[in-house]
Amino acid sequence: MRRQAVRGRFESNPMREWVYFSPDYVRRRFNRLASVYTLLDWLGLPPGMRRAAVRALDLHPGNRVLEVGCGTGRNFSLLLDSIGTEGHLYGVDFAGQMLQRAQALCSRRKWRNVTLVQSDASRYTLPEAVDAALFSLSYALMPNHTAVLAHAWQQLRPGGRLVVMDARTPPGALGRIARPFLIWISRATVLGNPDERPWEDLGALTPHVELRNYALGTYFVCRGTKA
Repeated sequence: MRRQAVRGRFESNPMREWVYFSPDYVRRRFNRLASVYTLLDWLGLPPGMRRAAVRALDLHPGNRVLEVGCGTGRNFSLLLDSIGTEGHLYGVDFAGQMLQRAQALCSRRKWRNVTLVQSDASRYTLPEAVDAALFSLSYALMPNHTAVLAHAWQQLRPGGRLVVMDARTPPGALGRIARPFLIWISRATVLGNPDERPWEDLGALTPHVELRNYALGTYFVCRGTKA
């Protein structure tokens, strides 16, 4: 099955199914990428994707919001603009150097309503329930992502929204043509499994799931609402 984790090597055949990297390897890889992550973001992410993901959270001033796999804090400005100074943002990541840069960003911007947690994303504990949770380009990286999703879901208050924004293999003929390259580049860069379907994982938690595709179906934003 696709849940198998490996230390870091991958098969050279791009037609093979995705094999997950071990959490320790992913942590080391993203610690090394911390200094260039913003550049990778500019080069690879379609314009407006982060804003679309934050908009789907339907945040309001005073809300509490969680970002799982927050990295260097690329979404923090958008999230904090939405919840205001009376709201609170929790960021969880297991890559220490990513969080160091997120903390430096918070210090530069004088954001006092941000709490950063270095932890396995299936084990942290928040001091309060949150109104919304976000996975931004992080869900498909996690070999235990369904457990991580269930854990984040538990942190939501009733009526809370959970949003996943990520890349995917596009549907139809385009996907069949592009899939070998997408699997190869995703393995080579440790960007995550492009065949993951988090809207189906959310469907196991709630019947209230919405999906919107972007950039010819190569990116998506999906949202589940807690009854």
